[in-house]
Formats: sequence, C-alpha cells, structure tokens
Amino acid sequence: MAAQNFDVIVIGAGPGGYVAAIRASQLGLKVAIVEREHLGGICLNWGCIPTKAMLRSAEVFHLMERAKEFGLGATGISYDLPAVVARSRAVAKQLSGGIGHLMKKNKVAVFMGAATLPKTGTVAVKTDKGTEELTAKSIILATGARARELPGLEADGDLVWSYKHALVAKRMPKRLLVIGSGAIGIEFASFFNTLGADTTVVEVMDRILPVEDAEISAFAKKQFVKQGMKIMEKAAVKKLDRKPGVGVTAHIEVNGKVETQDFDTVISAVGIVGNVENLGLEGLGVKIDRTHVVTDEYCRTGVEGLYAIGDIAGAPWLAHKASHEGVMVAELIAGKHPHPIKPNSIAGCTYCQPQIASVGLTEAKAKEAGHDVKVGRFPFIGNGKAIALGESEGMIKTVFDAKTGELLGAHMVGAEVTELIQGYVIGRTLETTEEDLMNTVFPHPTLSEMMHEAVLDAYGRAIHI
Repeated sequence: MAAQNFDVIVIGAGPGGYVAAIRASQLGLKVAIVEREHLGGICLNWGCIPTKAMLRSAEVFHLMERAKEFGLGATGISYDLPAVVARSRAVAKQLSGGIGHLMKKNKVAVFMGAATLPKTGTVAVKTDKGTEELTAKSIILATGARARELPGLEADGDLVWSYKHALVAKRMPKRLLVIGSGAIGIEFASFFNTLGADTTVVEVMDRILPVEDAEISAFAKKQFVKQGMKIMEKAAVKKLDRKPGVGVTAHIEVNGKVETQDFDTVISAVGIVGNVENLGLEGLGVKIDRTHVVTDEYCRTGVEGLYAIGDIAGAPWLAHKASHEGVMVAELIAGKHPHPIKPNSIAGCTYCQPQIASVGLTEAKAKEAGHDVKVGRFPFIGNGKAIALGESEGMIKTVFDAKTGELLGAHMVGAEVTELIQGYVIGRTLETTEEDLMNTVFPHPTLSEMMHEAVLDAYGRAIHI
C-alpha cells in the first residue's frame, strides 16, 4: 500500500491531539490524526466529561435532600444508579461524536488504529484493513496516559475498580475504600459518599489533596468529614485480600502499625503513567523519564520534527494544558511564534463537593522560592450571594509578592470555584498587580466579589470581614 503524505500527523485524538489537528488545519496544513480507540480520548470518553456528568447527578441529589432549607418540599428522594451512569455515557457519546464532526469539518484525515514510528517522519497504522504507512515532516505525540497500578492493588472490575470501572458502576458500594486523594480519588469519593456509601479515603502523604495549598486541604478535609467521609492520612494500603462474592480485607499501615478493615468495593486512584510503550520511541532516540517523554518548553523531543504534548509530556496532567500545547505546537510547525506554556499559570480544578480550584504557587511554595509574601483570605460566609445560594462553606485565598505586588497564587474551596478561578488565571497571564485587582469593579451580588475581598484582605483593606 503506497504511503500517504501529510504535513502533520497527530497520534492520539484526545483534548491535546484533536485540538492540535484542528489548529494545524486552520493554518493551511494537510493533517492526519491516528486514534486507536475513541475520538476525544480519555477526557471525553472516560475522564473529565463523564465524571462531571455523574458528579452533577450527585450535586442535584444533595440539593434535593436540602429542599426544606429553601422553603421547598421533596419527599421520597432516591436515585437510579444505572440511569445516572447511562446519562453520563450519553453525554460522553454526544461529545465524542462531535469530535468526528469537527475532524470532517476541518478536513482532517482520521485513521482508526494503533500507531508505531518505524523511522523518523513515518507512522505505521495497524487498522482493520491492514497496515497503512503515513509520512510527514512533523509528528505530534498525544497518546495520553492511563491509571497507575500498584502490585497487589490491580483493578479486577469486580471488587477493585479503576476509574473506568467506577464510571460504569453496576452496583452501589456499601463500604467503599478509595486509595489516593488526588483529583480522581476525591471526585469518586465525593460522588459515592453523597449517594450514601460509607466511604474511607487513604492517602500516603501527610494530607489529602497534597498538591493544593495546606489551608485549602485542611478546609476540604473538614467538610468531607462533616459529610461522613473517613480520611486516613500518612497511611498506605499494603495488601488486599479479595473474597469473591464477599468483599475485600484491606491491610492499612498507619503510624508503623498495620490494621485491617473490610470493604465491599475498592477504587484505586494512585496516579497515572504515560502511554509511551509500543510506539518505537526508543529506537528514534526519544528520552523517556518515568513513563513521560522529555521535552523542552515548546514540546520538542529533541528528535527532528517530533513533538510530544499533554499527559505523555508530563505535569501538570490536565486536559486544558494539553489543548493549549496542541495549539502552540501547531502554530510552531506553521512558522508562527507562539508563547511557551507557563505551568504556574494553569489552573487545576477538582469537582468534588465542595469544589477546589487553584493557580500558581501555594503559600508554602512561594516562601520556599524566596518570596516575601502577603496573604489574603475571604470566607464564603461573608458573601451575600453565597448565603443566598445556601453555599456559605468555603474560602478564597490569595498570595502576593510583598515587594512587587505580583499575584503569585490563588486558592479556592467552595461552590463554583472551578468557574471563578479563571479570573485569577487571566490576572496572572496579564501580569496583573494587586493595585489592578483592587481597582477592578466586581459585580454585585456575585460570588466573584470574594475574589476582590481576598485581594483587599492581603493588604488590610477587606470590607466585609
């Protein structure tokens, strides 16, 4: 079969890959994209989107249980887990189908199959019809990542679930153990706990949500415990005894001693590993560090014409980071002069209840970096809109450089903070100072007013607290 020639070949059609393909096509390049499973990748099919659909169901259920607080009546409140799962899958399917439409609209050639790179500038795609050879001067790796599995804690889909199993849960756990308290672990813990599962979270670090600011982690933990969740920090699951049809006995080490607890379901959420295997990268001279491709600030791998974006290229492991890298690389290939990504200006969001969002340095990291800092805080209880919404539990925290007024970081916990955080992201991108933020007029009544007050508080000027 004769080789097909393109300007750009993208391997992986997740939020990094498909965006890179679209932007490259917009810039007049002939583009092909290779995907072995689903257009939209993990994010649209098994990650960001379906989890948010399920969490929305839990949020509505929780609000229904609180109906009396709002002067409303609701009796016989219940949930239908298969229907919740079905809605989540339908949302994912709708968006995945939309990616196919976007590929067609932008004249991107789609090849469904497994890709390998036999030599520089060449991609071999194993499809149902055989192997097709594609060539291009520029190739973008966007193969993403998968769940990390620790020895003895491997998912089996029955007693021990990965995030994929949890997304298509066939039963409601009664006693649930979640291993790992990063975004994935906490989101599933929040979902199942809200629907009534007796939920325990085990975290090996000294606090849950370890990448977040310590104050935010502590506030979130307090809320989770109030909701009935059990939190075990500085703890490690050493072994799981599986009893088919019965449950799992977990051996958990805490303070040097091992204790056992029984559960009917375990969700393992202990991180991710990059999909770097079986691509032929080593033969091309690509450097790989702990399952992630080593790149420079422009996602160049060091191999001529080969780029790596998204989760395969390392932290932060976020869909929006992958998409932006896809745009940057496409523009670089097209001869433009894009700005490199600044990881500290990319927001992280966790959609548990309460939500958590952050951007930039934590207070501790800012001090470690040598900054003399000014810190501002404002609680949700001081905001009229939050009280009216019945969402008065939360906090916004800002960290500034005391000498320059630079916004070093912002950290939030509470209702809708995953939407609010973008205000501070824009501020960091525009290199906004504390004076600019103080002189900005925020609309009333809104939750965003708390962002203003947190800035004012850093300089002793808060009005409503």
